Amino acid sequence: MRLQRLCFLILPLLTLPAFADSVTLGSAAYFGVLGASTVTNTGPTVINGDLGLYPGTSVTGFPPGSVNGTAYITDGVAQQAQSDALAAYTTAAGLSVTQTLTGQDLGGMTLTPGVYFFSSDAGLGVSAPTVDTLTLNFENLNNAAIVFQIGSALTTGSGSSVVLENLGTNDEVIWQVGSSATLGSTTSFEGNIIADQSITLVTGADIGCGSALALNGAVTLDTNTITTGCNGGLMGPPPSAVPEPGSMTLLGSGLIALARFVRRRRHS
Repeated sequence: MRLQRLCFLILPLLTLPAFADSVTLGSAAYFGVLGASTVTNTGPTVINGDLGLYPGTSVTGFPPGSVNGTAYITDGVAQQAQSDALAAYTTAAGLSVTQTLTGQDLGGMTLTPGVYFFSSDAGLGVSAPTVDTLTLNFENLNNAAIVFQIGSALTTGSGSSVVLENLGTNDEVIWQVGSSATLGSTTSFEGNIIADQSITLVTGADIGCGSALALNGAVTLDTNTITTGCNGGLMGPPPSAVPEPGSMTLLGSGLIALARFVRRRRHS
């Protein structure tokens, strides 16, 4: 009987992915674009998700850009999203490394769930421009993660691409970038970029499943399409459901008053 119980405890562990998703974006997962200083756009960019800015106040280029979500500019929702993005950045940076890729171009690689470390810059199709495709193979695993820890900048060459294969349910891709990220023109990218400084999407670069989250700098766009996703599904309530300041206090006060009223009726 004891052996049977032990098997019940061990077998679920054997079905876990090689690297379970552990970077929770929180409310930031709803944002296709989140900037800190400014958000600047040129051309008919489309953001399939929310647009946020905090603590800066300048968002330009919408229109001609469009947001298929809600714009939160210098308000409590954007502030909370920045706080959640920073927490995710810190978590990602602290994960145990699966493989060190410092000095290697990501072009031509196929990577499976794990944590991949660059001590300085990381590039895709930059030092080896003739091989400009990175394949992320999730091996049909659910709740799996591929995380990149990048000490400095992330740069992709023009026309480079990230391809997702064999996705399961609630898988995630996180790019934790120590300085700034630049996606070259017509890059086809996947994953959530959390950059300590700025993020630039050059003309025609797209993020098919992910977001551009800049913690301290600007997000600069030019005729791009960004669609949220690849965040592990650990998102929490949508920003619109975040209570206004003081609303929870008011709710609590109301419940207390109602309880007192009921108590008085019972004793009367």
